[in-house]
Amino acid sequence: MLSIDEVLAVEEAWTLAHLETDVEALDRLMHRDYTIIKPDGSVWDKETALASYVPGKRDWTEAGSSDHRVRIYEDTAVVVGVWRAKGVNNGEAFDYSARYVSVWVKEGDRIQMVSDQSTEIPSQ
Repeated sequence: MLSIDEVLAVEEAWTLAHLETDVEALDRLMHRDYTIIKPDGSVWDKETALASYVPGKRDWTEAGSSDHRVRIYEDTAVVVGVWRAKGVNNGEAFDYSARYVSVWVKEGDRIQMVSDQSTEIPSQ
């Protein structure tokens, strides 16, 4: 059974992997069935998502999550939180806050993200 501490630890590893554009860490953290629902409604699989992380083209100066609400269902966790990111993506600067939901599963000794989706929080 998963614990909240384990889930928060992989959430932190996920954040660090984004900040460092560490594609190998992201690959390890993404389940083979990983799916992301993009803000425009498109659906990406793991391969497509990993291909979008190009060091030098996607650089983050800030990344973090907060306001975590974690629900555990045996070996599955659903996390609702707030994501904050800032940096440059393909030459375009971004400064982004979003409410997100991520789903993590524990299989054996590995905890991996199966799915995530975020909704931008408009700046005020």
